[in-house]
Amino acid sequence: MAQAMKIAIIDDEQDMRQSISQWLALSGFETETFASAGDALKGLSADYPGIIVTDIKMPGMDGMQFLRKVKGIDSNLPVIMITGHGDVPMAVEAMRMGAFDFLEKPFNPDTMTDLAKKATRARRLVLDNRQLRRELSSGSSIMEKLVGANGIMERLREDILDLGQADGHVLIEGETGTGKTLVAHALHAVSARARKKFILFSCVGEEEETILRRLFGPAGEEDRLPVLEAARGGTLVLEDIEALSHQVQSRLLKAINAQGDPSETRIIAICNLQEQGKTCEDVLRPDLYYRLASLRIELPPLRTRGEDILTLFTRYADQFAEEYGCDSPSVTAQEAAQLLQAPWPGNVRQLINVAERAVLQSRRGNGTIASLLMAEGDDDRPVMTTEGKPLKEYVEAFERMLIDNTMRRHRGSIASVMEELCLPRRTLNEKMAKYGLTRADYIG
Repeated sequence: MAQAMKIAIIDDEQDMRQSISQWLALSGFETETFASAGDALKGLSADYPGIIVTDIKMPGMDGMQFLRKVKGIDSNLPVIMITGHGDVPMAVEAMRMGAFDFLEKPFNPDTMTDLAKKATRARRLVLDNRQLRRELSSGSSIMEKLVGANGIMERLREDILDLGQADGHVLIEGETGTGKTLVAHALHAVSARARKKFILFSCVGEEEETILRRLFGPAGEEDRLPVLEAARGGTLVLEDIEALSHQVQSRLLKAINAQGDPSETRIIAICNLQEQGKTCEDVLRPDLYYRLASLRIELPPLRTRGEDILTLFTRYADQFAEEYGCDSPSVTAQEAAQLLQAPWPGNVRQLINVAERAVLQSRRGNGTIASLLMAEGDDDRPVMTTEGKPLKEYVEAFERMLIDNTMRRHRGSIASVMEELCLPRRTLNEKMAKYGLTRADYIG
């Protein structure tokens, strides 16, 4: 549940601060009052869950000095300034310094309430966005599935946050198995529509007449709403949009334009054309393409994500091992290099399959990861990329994975890890610091 927004009221005149507090409390706000700017500063932090209303003319620290202090704590914390007659130029200067707005005494209480509502809405958006970023960095909620320390994935998570908040239509492109539908879920989850409908619609496997009826109506024999109507106010994901005929594309463009701007229903279009040497721009009507691609995300293929390949393999292998009630398979240095070199045409989806099969064959006590990678190919040779990497990269990636796995198995027991890996304490500490591993992450 969202935390209630507070309003901190600072004024050296007791009658004024009590009057403002009573009126805002009657309007549904939670208020706290302070007789001086110094007292108010003691309770402020970068994540203060609310806004500030302060007088400008006060003894000691005045409103202008206080504003500077507040902006040093959190530049996005809204401050509404109250000024007496003749101090308007000072209030204008405060606006230039970052104040949210100002009110000149005597002011209409309803105007104060309206301004407080705008400021708290702005503050709520900032705090929600920060919380989402924390969730991304800690890997909680749906975002935990978008794991990876590679810079490409870090940028992807940031893009999801930014585009999710932007609320426009989005085009997602990428190879098969890169997680395009997962990203669509994430975009919806971080948007203002998160509590509204989220509907997936596949644009392949149906006749054109069926597609038209299911998208735009009238309702068919199943007595269900057409998906554009069912998703009203929420998010509609069109998977494999490149499969739509030009007639359907024309109808879709007309429907989108009819919803106005901002659109009542957000469209997230997923395109799967990269394997065919084409792009979505090549097959969609230009007017529809540019309508949908105002915001665009291109997902990276797994083979470009470096050490993330080992991180993902370990993650999914551990999950399957727990599911099947057995130990997670150990990975040799040679197998780690093979995982890093494989081209992964099926991307993350293929890696998940390989991880599950590795667990199953490990439980039976036979088979190798190399044999699984070979089985994924079209010929009898192990599937490897031609893009060579320095030996140092393979060694470091394997070393990190080995320490990570051993720490997990021993639940953060440094002594046990030192004994198993035959490493002195100082060397283990140095390597953990080098690879960003922290003992606290493995305890519990």
